[in-house]
Amino acid sequence: MPNTIPKAYRNEGFLNSRDGRPLRILAEYLESKSRFDREHVDDTIVFMGSARTLPRDAAEAALKKVEAEGGDIAAAQMALNMSQYYEHARSLAHRLTLWSKSLDSIEKRFVVCTGGGPGIMEAANRGASEARGMNVGLTISLPNEEFDNPYVTRELAFHFHYFFMRKFWFCYLAKAVIVFPGGYGTLDELFELLTLVQTRKMRKPLPIVLFGTAYWKQIIDFDALAQHGVINPEDVKLIHRTDSEDDAYNYLVEQLTRDALGTPGAIL
Repeated sequence: MPNTIPKAYRNEGFLNSRDGRPLRILAEYLESKSRFDREHVDDTIVFMGSARTLPRDAAEAALKKVEAEGGDIAAAQMALNMSQYYEHARSLAHRLTLWSKSLDSIEKRFVVCTGGGPGIMEAANRGASEARGMNVGLTISLPNEEFDNPYVTRELAFHFHYFFMRKFWFCYLAKAVIVFPGGYGTLDELFELLTLVQTRKMRKPLPIVLFGTAYWKQIIDFDALAQHGVINPEDVKLIHRTDSEDDAYNYLVEQLTRDALGTPGAIL
């Protein structure tokens, strides 16, 4: 009689069990590493921000519909105002991708990387795609939400179960981070990065740009943290705040050229 007992690595019951969790975690690390290596992605520029931010044309259409049919005009007007960040992220990712493509024809330096979802994430992947550059999407499985970002390079579209492994890949390859207005998820990712840099658990230079000064001043008062003595005044300087695409682009290119261009690959 043929042996019907599955080999351990094909035993789905075991692999999906509590006892198989270490293997699933390891798989999310090794499978991702294998693809990054295969595609010669040395390091990334991470874009973070709200999944709810609309492109300008979609926000304008939504406002016109509310004005014609009734609804929450204030919310629609706010969505239109916030759409500026979609366009800024798209443009900035496009410019940075063109710059990165000029550096090396084989190794992929400073590749745009996002969470792979809609909103600011879609905008950055879209800008990179429009510059004909490879870009990364690190999506996460959520109970009530699935999405498809068509601009992510298919070979670099990842889908994680474990938030901490997804965050690892955000941090491990990042040589710069740009944070646009966002909610809980964006704040969580921002403060984890700031904590790693502040505590020197992440030793590599990591320029962090906060884009949208009015938003960030209202949401987080970094200067007040220093005034109250809960962070050092030098910790405020871990972030570069701006409203200008040109300023963000020039700052990042200058920082990356000075501190990261000669050190390809992951450095923690």
